[in-house]
Amino acid sequence: MDAPLHRRKAEFFKTLGHPARIRILELLSQRDHAVHELLEQIDIGPSNLSQQLAVLRRHALVVSRRHGNEVLYSLGMPEAARLLEVARSIVEHPDAAGVRLPEADADREHHRPGAPPDGRE
Repeated sequence: MDAPLHRRKAEFFKTLGHPARIRILELLSQRDHAVHELLEQIDIGPSNLSQQLAVLRRHALVVSRRHGNEVLYSLGMPEAARLLEVARSIVEHPDAAGVRLPEADADREHHRPGAPPDGRE
């Protein structure tokens, strides 16, 4: 018997729980990339990139194919690009304070209108 839908969703979201995996999906939502192109765009080493790609492949979020001497990666399903867009709109929403990174909050506090230039009140 299949796991309940909410458990399968939780497992799916765990797959997205690494910043490198999110970045890989963002890049692949723009176009297919060779491994060396992904390495140039993401600040991780080759073995870590390989591990992150393997996780995404296991969940069918990315697929690979050979093109000459290169391995090209692309999105395994177009819905992943839509999911990233929804996630972006959620985290950038003005009422989404709970999903902002602490340094983003500090930055916003520092640049609050009416606050002294040095950030002190």
